[in-house]
Amino acid sequence: MPTLPTPLPMLDVGGGRVEYDDVPGDPGRAALLFLHEGLGSVGLWRGFHRRIAEATGRRAVAYSRLGHGFSDLPSSKREPSFMSEEASDVVPALCTALRMERPILVGHSDGATIALLAAARHDVSGVAVMAPHVFAEPIGLDGITAARTAYTDGALRTRMAKHHRDPDVTFWSWNDVWLSPGFADWDIRGELSGITAPALGIQGDDDPYGTAAHVEGVRDHSSGPVTLVELACGHSPHLEMPDETASALLGFLSGLP
Repeated sequence: MPTLPTPLPMLDVGGGRVEYDDVPGDPGRAALLFLHEGLGSVGLWRGFHRRIAEATGRRAVAYSRLGHGFSDLPSSKREPSFMSEEASDVVPALCTALRMERPILVGHSDGATIALLAAARHDVSGVAVMAPHVFAEPIGLDGITAARTAYTDGALRTRMAKHHRDPDVTFWSWNDVWLSPGFADWDIRGELSGITAPALGIQGDDDPYGTAAHVEGVRDHSSGPVTLVELACGHSPHLEMPDETASALLGFLSGLP
């Protein structure tokens, strides 16, 4: 996978500065904005965004949300509405600052949820999501509970410390919200009708954080055309089956502006 420049540039998006990687591309084509998973960052894309940029000739931007990677830490505790707030506030602020008009959003896990919410509220050229969450599914909550044990009793914290400014902030900001009592009824399917742009949903058939019900929810509730792809993998198709995931994404992108 292509390597990242070090250090990454920072951009103030309101509430703090986020690190980002901006891969240049054809200014006449819609740019790609990559949104990472719940414990992810720019670096944890493992260069996948750069691979897609090179293959398509499109500009690609990946950024680390506040509290992730080496972005600034958040100024307050996250609430269950954090993905909605990211979609409404940070994504458009970042696109405006970087002059990305009608981007194509590419999201994974929590980042996929943010991408869907942003696509429902803003003018985008397309949205591609891998292992999205559209409601609080019991299997997903079980997986997040298991991650808590892996963090407190296993090696997850040690691994995360290599990729985040403060792994405790990164982990607990994600884990506490998902396992909070108020999150049990969380469901965004009613908002997906606002998505009119073409959408791609990629789901692993052995994902410990969710079933195909989530991408099927995107298909059933979006107003635009939706293509679904199922792969024989877990929660991270772009890392577990990178060639197959890239092929599905490139096929989708070939039909967009």
